[in-house]
Amino acid sequence: MSNKPIREWYFYIDDMIRFSQKVIRYTDDHDQTSFMEDELHYDATLRNIELIGEAATNIPIEVREDNPEIPWRQIIATRNRIIHGYLGIDDNVVWSIITEEIPDLLDLLQKLRAKINN
Repeated sequence: MSNKPIREWYFYIDDMIRFSQKVIRYTDDHDQTSFMEDELHYDATLRNIELIGEAATNIPIEVREDNPEIPWRQIIATRNRIIHGYLGIDDNVVWSIITEEIPDLLDLLQKLRAKINN
């Protein structure tokens, strides 16, 4: 048995929000080509996408089921694909995640956080 303190699940929502904001901030001044050429921003962005997925694994199943508008399984699967398939990452898919999915996810997470606060 672990003596590690249990962290409230909503703190992982805060983490997901923060990591999503970083992805947006790290890529804001880039188009796809310049992003792919910028190793530092590319690596940092992929790491934060991984962290979004890692945090999502800590959200209880009941919370995920109560919030089906958030694509929990896809978020976790993306994390797994990046971590385990780092040499075979499709840059077009990564750019789509960054430009289309992360902003939508951030909006949904912020709405969930507001719902938790009420």
